[in-house]
Amino acid sequence: MKSPILVTGATGNVGSVLVQLLHNAGYTVRAAVVSEAEADYLPKGVDWVKFDFTDPTTYARAFVGVEKLFLMRPPHISQVERDMKPAIDYAAAAGVQQIVFLSLLGAEKNNFVPHAKVEALLEANSVPYTLLRCGFFMQNLSTTHRQDINENNDIFIPAGTGKTAFIDARDIAAVAAKVLTEPGHAERAYSLTGSEALGYQEVAAMMSEVLGRPIRYSNPHFLRFAWRLWRRGFPLSYVTVVTAIYLTTRFGLAEAVTPETAVLLDRPPLTMQQFISDYAPVWQGETAVIPNTTLEIVGGSKQ
Repeated sequence: MKSPILVTGATGNVGSVLVQLLHNAGYTVRAAVVSEAEADYLPKGVDWVKFDFTDPTTYARAFVGVEKLFLMRPPHISQVERDMKPAIDYAAAAGVQQIVFLSLLGAEKNNFVPHAKVEALLEANSVPYTLLRCGFFMQNLSTTHRQDINENNDIFIPAGTGKTAFIDARDIAAVAAKVLTEPGHAERAYSLTGSEALGYQEVAAMMSEVLGRPIRYSNPHFLRFAWRLWRRGFPLSYVTVVTAIYLTTRFGLAEAVTPETAVLLDRPPLTMQQFISDYAPVWQGETAVIPNTTLEIVGGSKQ
């Protein structure tokens, strides 16, 4: 029996594509989900398991036989030592041989963000790890900020005039699939961005052209932004982290473009123009739209 690759966050922006890529390539995938209802969104034929970082009773079934783990921090978890360390320690004891962590660009320089705390746990652990330090997801526009764009034609983000080296989550998933399925990536940290840095005014202009209606970038005060998220039911810990991250953009700390995505995938990263075209139905009122992906794993060796 092939050792399954355990994917946490299996129905998220990165995890859902990663599961599909691995499954399509013939790897054994075990998708970690929070409920049976969430499992309905997985590709047909993919094994799933109920998993909760804060519930140790879910660990045994999730980790049995697993040698490789894709680790994603749930957005609502900010107390990393309390809520994620037990699962990481269990993974080591269960025989996991590689952990690929979905981190944040610049996390190594910013101890405030929870991603840095997870990185510290992995570095102190015995399991070989790979860190994917990613720039801002393009998919934030089709998820977190979708409501403002659909209802108000407004990219309601407090990023000032700063530029962002956006990356498509589909590219992150392709990198994750590669480093999970080939040797040579242990104890490595990759800084992943797209190929261009854009201001949100430029993004708004692209969206206006593709969607056929004017989309503006209102650049609200960060307190207005935080208040709106909180009013919509997002946990305070999530609101605080997201607001702080967008402030780094305002100060010009998110504009650096790195070559590593292109090098690892042996092709240019997907562009913002391509992302907006692919996801256009999301901002036209349709629900649960996830574009089909023709991405394939680059390299990799069958288990």
